[in-house]
Amino acid sequence: MVTDPCPELSGLLLLALPNMRDVEFQKAVIALCAFNEKGALGLNIGRIIPDVTLHSLMHQLGIQPGLVPDRPVHDGGPCEPQRGMVLHSRDWHSSDSMMVGQDWALTCTLDVLHALSRGEGPQHWLVALGYAGWGAGQLDQEMKQADWFLSKVDDQLLFSCPAENRWQQGYQQAGVDFYRLATKIGQA
Repeated sequence: MVTDPCPELSGLLLLALPNMRDVEFQKAVIALCAFNEKGALGLNIGRIIPDVTLHSLMHQLGIQPGLVPDRPVHDGGPCEPQRGMVLHSRDWHSSDSMMVGQDWALTCTLDVLHALSRGEGPQHWLVALGYAGWGAGQLDQEMKQADWFLSKVDDQLLFSCPAENRWQQGYQQAGVDFYRLATKIGQA
């Protein structure tokens, strides 16, 4: 099992601030999976891919869905949109799973889909195609420019809340009224 070199930031949530300039990330909800000196990787869990479900994806991969319930597939981000990833609870893992913070794991191999189809996979999970990636120092710079709000996240928001409600719910859980956030940063 691989561990993240910067566990104090992985496992947190990046919420796009209302003034996000990048259209791709407006109202984005990014589960931050890795953060180190080389960059960062996260999954956008605030948007699903229309007309793509787990069962249709599994059929394309030649895997029978078996016991796994059908759920939407998330648009994880613009990087490698054909690459599948499963963000899940730590009650299941493979040797290729990466631990994310204290509570989650990320698996990018088909063994997690096979385990889910047999009813032996993680209890809580979501599937995404693609990811959001940042080069060295890029996410730090975006946070200084007030593009992102960093927050804790709980399992309910991550695994039970509908994707279209996660942005607003993320701010509510953090105790922040996003309507009152400043849309410009100033100088003191």
